[in-house]
Amino acid sequence: MNKINELFEIKYPVVQAGMIWCSGWKLASAVANAGGLGLIGSGSMYPDVLREHIQKCKQATDKPFGVNLPLIYPQVDDHINIILEENVKIVFTSAGNPKKFTSFFKEKGIKVVHVVASVKFAKKCEDVGVDAVVAEGFEAGGHNGFEESTTMTLIPMVRRAISIPLIAAGGIGTGRGMLAAMALGADGVQIGSRFAASEESSGHPAFKDAIVKAKDGDTKLTLKQLIPVRLIKNEFLKKVEELEFSGACPETLKDLLGRGRAKKGMFDGDLNEGELEIGQISGLIDDIKPAAVILEEIINEFENARKEICELPSIKIP
Repeated sequence: MNKINELFEIKYPVVQAGMIWCSGWKLASAVANAGGLGLIGSGSMYPDVLREHIQKCKQATDKPFGVNLPLIYPQVDDHINIILEENVKIVFTSAGNPKKFTSFFKEKGIKVVHVVASVKFAKKCEDVGVDAVVAEGFEAGGHNGFEESTTMTLIPMVRRAISIPLIAAGGIGTGRGMLAAMALGADGVQIGSRFAASEESSGHPAFKDAIVKAKDGDTKLTLKQLIPVRLIKNEFLKKVEELEFSGACPETLKDLLGRGRAKKGMFDGDLNEGELEIGQISGLIDDIKPAAVILEEIINEFENARKEICELPSIKIP
């Protein structure tokens, strides 16, 4: 049996990423009901909002789902208390040191997965006892690693370094991409951008349309002096680049970023002055569909591509 299916008790080894402003209970429950693992993205939620989303998700599905927990979130302790009180059994941590909470969660019977962007941190995750690792290449949307390792290089390096289950992320939004990731050593995949453009995504309709319209080269990794983030190119990104080119200090960039810039773009639909966090795979996203249909298409394409690969002629070395 597939290690990810077994670990989370799900039908397909596909995890829907816990994206801020896009991953509420509607999306998480829809993916869970379709056979994947849905995640509620807590990074954009106040504690009472997170509790509401968990409770509504439990009402909408009897399948496993989890919560994505950015460890740098100011009210992370409140979120942890809610996760415990609401009996959530799967937590994906990110943006911080997994050592701080992994043993605590596992003592409570919670399965823990941590998101990394390098071999070094993947090994640290295994050392502290996480159940699985998400290795995310820099093709991914949203906040990213400083290393800028691509998924195609990162996955085999991490696979060689750890023995626990490995989930690939970054630039994966199709069945062929899923097959490629698993051929490189992943046990499953985490997909964000494709589900951000789903009917159940809580992103603004204008943001979803921007994802569909995005083409090759329309995203860029920026804000590297703070925390690297991949965005769709717009007026806000242009201002960031002008400041960076002029040698602006991190404090000046923080002032430009302000508060609520991501909400402005992805949740409120300001396509000019908001942060539009999305991955490079957006160039392959052409429509907005129900999450269940998206997952079905990914699995069907995976199986068809797998059969095609099996029919390739062997390459024999003389």
